[in-house]
Amino acid sequence: MNSIQDIWDEIIKILSKELTPTAITTWFSDCEAVEIEDCRLVLHTSNDFKRSIIVSRFGDSIKTALYDLFASEFELMVLAGDEINEYSTEKKEENSLPEMDGYTFDRFIVGASNKFAHAAAIAVSENPGKIYNPLFIYGNSGLGKTHLLLAIGQAIHEKDPTKKISYIKGDEFTNQLIKSIKDGTGEEFRHKYRNVELFLVDDIQFIAGKQQTQNEFFHTFNNIYEAGHQIVITSDRPPLEMSLLDDRLRTRFEGGLMADIEPPDLETRMAITRNKAAQLGIILSDDAVIYIAENITANIRQLEGVIKRLTAYKEILDDVITIDSVKRAIKDVIRIGTYIPTPEIIIKETARYYSLDESDLRGQSRAKNTATARQVSMYLMRSLTNLSLKDIGAEYENRNHATVLSSIRKIEDMLKNDPKMAVTVRDITSNINSM
Repeated sequence: MNSIQDIWDEIIKILSKELTPTAITTWFSDCEAVEIEDCRLVLHTSNDFKRSIIVSRFGDSIKTALYDLFASEFELMVLAGDEINEYSTEKKEENSLPEMDGYTFDRFIVGASNKFAHAAAIAVSENPGKIYNPLFIYGNSGLGKTHLLLAIGQAIHEKDPTKKISYIKGDEFTNQLIKSIKDGTGEEFRHKYRNVELFLVDDIQFIAGKQQTQNEFFHTFNNIYEAGHQIVITSDRPPLEMSLLDDRLRTRFEGGLMADIEPPDLETRMAITRNKAAQLGIILSDDAVIYIAENITANIRQLEGVIKRLTAYKEILDDVITIDSVKRAIKDVIRIGTYIPTPEIIIKETARYYSLDESDLRGQSRAKNTATARQVSMYLMRSLTNLSLKDIGAEYENRNHATVLSSIRKIEDMLKNDPKMAVTVRDITSNINSM
């Protein structure tokens, strides 16, 4: 059985064994199978009277036929008349993803640095599940990976609003899995992701090293892939450089198409600057565009930040956009000289890496995973900032400097003997520096 119509035909065959041809024709000739989803069969018939007869006289028989076919209990929903229009509208709203709003291919500026990834993304959107599956897009933060990921989703959704699309970040997948285990809702979690037709996964690097998450993701990946549905993944690095990634996942990621995105060249940065300005309703002089493009070289997100800052100057301060205002906007957005992260960013990124809350790291919990994460964050705070031991301790409910020093030395010792800890520190540092 390959479609909802095939299933409905089988049900009619089963019903025909206990009903006369006249009964089948009278009550089911204009009855249409709409969809079968989440153990529920949805039918549509022409009027309320026929619906009442189908539900009252034949409802149990239809459910029995479904059980015979699937060995599972099913619910039955029968729509009548114009109710099908309202139902279709509701389904479209359910299948919409607000994350995709604004992320389209026509808003993506193509240059030499992203040409290949852009072409691959369009190809996937035109033939999902047929070529380049999975599509793995990688590159540094702020270069447009998420834009391409969501543009694929937007294009496929526009062609077929009924497509089941799921978008999730790597760390959110971990957090939802942990919650499902705590709540005893593992089956619901698996059903949510294993039955989609387009699986969009952002920042997959966050699942590396988390064995239970990787195992669940492996089975989710297999289910979607074997069903012939499309998977698109983004990461800040290629699978080969994720030393803690499960080998089974690495081979599957590498079995599709790998497409990298490099920092844009000057001409592309100028085009992006003009495009972002146009989207926000401002026109920049050529001198302003060139100055911005020459001074922000590695991160499109920072380009957007400068444009938004200029928009604020214009709207709030009624300021004319000059080279001086551009220089002021750039100074506000980019970090001049060596980047020194705040304690808040270090704690946030360390907590995210270990799938914990920031309050866990700042608090008193002695659970092994939490204690290790806390020690790593203290080590990073000492390594990446100019804070004293006392200042670091103040970030953790005023722990004394001796406790902080002991934590730092413990991580230093682990770095000498434990390759996994070295990878962990490197990965968290990379995430901090991309903020």
